[in-house]
Amino acid sequence: MTLECKICGVSNSKILKFIINHRFPPQFIGFIVNYPKSKRYVELNKLKELIKIDKNKSQFVAVLVKPNEDILEKIKDLRFDYYQIYDAKPEQIKSIKSKYNKKIISVITVETKSDVERYKEYLPFSEIILFDSKGYEKSIGFDHSMLENIPDNFKKMIAGNIQIDDIFNYKNKKYIIDVSGSLEDNNGEKNIDKIDKFLSEISKI
Repeated sequence: MTLECKICGVSNSKILKFIINHRFPPQFIGFIVNYPKSKRYVELNKLKELIKIDKNKSQFVAVLVKPNEDILEKIKDLRFDYYQIYDAKPEQIKSIKSKYNKKIISVITVETKSDVERYKEYLPFSEIILFDSKGYEKSIGFDHSMLENIPDNFKKMIAGNIQIDDIFNYKNKKYIIDVSGSLEDNNGEKNIDKIDKFLSEISKI
């Protein structure tokens, strides 16, 4: 069975069209909605135009950091399948899910083993739990072996500076692989050749 994957931080139409029309398109594509500190941030008006495209087989993910009501109201009618939420308390995410009727990817940022256990607080109202590094905005990694004892009775996504050559390490793992920085050039722009290699390689697993 092919590993599922997500390409995050897409910010221009050329790259988006390439990803969507790839012979092995990812299951998820992420867009940075409200975090201007990120070099992958997409301003709202540009975002509206960008995601008008036919999704083909992929699902669109709004990546949100501490989202307030203002941004949630502005994007509520956009064609997002999931909200991926950083730095929010469980009760906040529960409220967002209820009000906006979106599937939720709750993010657990991990530095120590005790961080991992926090997923239990978010599980009741999350379709997917994403384990990412504390330095997620800087493409910093963390020790994925800390996740080994987590049960397989829910959908798990992992991020944290995963490189293309790393993906074979997850061959027998039930993870959705989330990548961004490893598909970019030094200037932070997504690289079509790297995207092609990633999607082609992960299709073999």
